[in-house]
Amino acid sequence: MEKNLKNYVVQHLDSQLLSLVGLILLIGLLTLYSASGGDMSRTMAQVANVLVALVVMWVVANVPLHYLSRIALPVYIVGLILLIAVEFFGDVVNGAQRWLNLGFTRIQPSELMKIAVPLMLAWYFDRYESVLRGSNFFIGIILVFVPVFFIARQPDLGTAILVAVAGIYVLFLAGLSLRVIIFSVLLTLGSIPFVWSLLHGYQKQRILTLIDPSKDPLGSGYHIIQSSIALGSGGLMGKGWLNGTQSQLDFLPERTTDFVFAVFAEEFGLLGNLVLMFLFMAIIGRGLLIAGNAPTLFTRLLAGALSLIFFTYVFVNIGMVSGILPVVGVPLPLISYGGTSLVTILFGMGLLMSIQTHRRLVQT
Repeated sequence: MEKNLKNYVVQHLDSQLLSLVGLILLIGLLTLYSASGGDMSRTMAQVANVLVALVVMWVVANVPLHYLSRIALPVYIVGLILLIAVEFFGDVVNGAQRWLNLGFTRIQPSELMKIAVPLMLAWYFDRYESVLRGSNFFIGIILVFVPVFFIARQPDLGTAILVAVAGIYVLFLAGLSLRVIIFSVLLTLGSIPFVWSLLHGYQKQRILTLIDPSKDPLGSGYHIIQSSIALGSGGLMGKGWLNGTQSQLDFLPERTTDFVFAVFAEEFGLLGNLVLMFLFMAIIGRGLLIAGNAPTLFTRLLAGALSLIFFTYVFVNIGMVSGILPVVGVPLPLISYGGTSLVTILFGMGLLMSIQTHRRLVQT
């Protein structure tokens, strides 16, 4: 009986993906402890977040594939309703209206859409697989645009971009014409002057700071300058755990959330960065392998999009910390402090595990 219980607990957990995720989570907790200045209460709060997220991952991993396709539309609709609720009843924090107070907790509905959008699009294109036309892709674009519009109004440009990219990945994997993609890119570039006029002042400042952070070294350029110093001072081997001067002496802002990679890079150096990059790439590679072996169009699109979304998280955060991308508030997956984003990421990992471990049942 004990053996059967153990088999039930682990039978739908992909061991390779679980090992990689667990290792990065451990690295994240160690880095967070250092970044918080040895604040055990904050570290234990993240441990609680990790446990909740792992339970969510396990539950999702045990959901059969046909149920995943059934929940796609309800999850998308619930996500839109929550976004609309934020528009009218959301809490305003630091000038942004992104959170919804449920009484017992606060949630950020935009995080849900990072999963809901690719889930919905994968279900939609799978439903019309045999008769895909240009009109289907047009409807797909609308399904992406609606939540992106509400998220951008909060304003939360970083999450809006991630949700849009998640949708674009599914459109591309579903077979959207390369000519259409090129035309869309050219149209986007041509609309830059119009988009610039719609940006908030702080968003414009972030882009200008990216070009030359030294123009405002104590203001908008402070984040990038300090993170660049941390990255460079780590050298080849790093300064050692708990010995990073930029973080321990409070020079580095947002060091437990958006800029936690700078803390890791300073303490573990280039070699540590390479190890972390290898672990991230191994997760992405495993996800793409799962996508390649997936039994249906729905699962192929979903697994492929989830893998590429994870890549985008990593690329945008490290690019932001390194000063090659604007600061848009994107956390480093599995490492940055925070419960909502962690649950979202492990929800996606659970979906990948479900696709991998249930595929034989579908094939037979």
